[in-house]
Amino acid sequence: MATQAEAVDAPAEVARWTHARRWAALELFAVAAAAAFLYAVNPSQWSPWLQCPFHAVTGLDCPGCGTVRALHQLLHGHVLAALRLNALSMSLLPFLGYPFLSNVMLVARGRGFPRVMVPWAVGWSLVAVVLAFWVLRNIPVWPLTLLAP
Repeated sequence: MATQAEAVDAPAEVARWTHARRWAALELFAVAAAAAFLYAVNPSQWSPWLQCPFHAVTGLDCPGCGTVRALHQLLHGHVLAALRLNALSMSLLPFLGYPFLSNVMLVARGRGFPRVMVPWAVGWSLVAVVLAFWVLRNIPVWPLTLLAP
């Protein structure tokens, strides 16, 4: 039988531990559901709900245009087609994969990967790359036309 001190401390520890795992499990479920949907539904053929508001208003491509179609192609194993639709989004997937895999480990074993602190200069450099990609993919000159979805 547990002592009263152990009985008081244990629920707080379990509540703290399961709260983080609950959010990680919810994230995993959402990503798995979205991946299953994108695998089953081709956004190129069923696109009324997937239209980019920026593209609809301006006729120009935003940095994210083509990402949903690229993810569909990637889920079907067509890596080059995915890169053709949105090279920037596909090249950033490994950086999004680390925290996602960390949450997988959090759900599976109770501990995720170590957190990585990114210097502010890297963040601002990424903003500059996204802005440059946005501008360059809308210039109708070869080879920049290769960046358009």
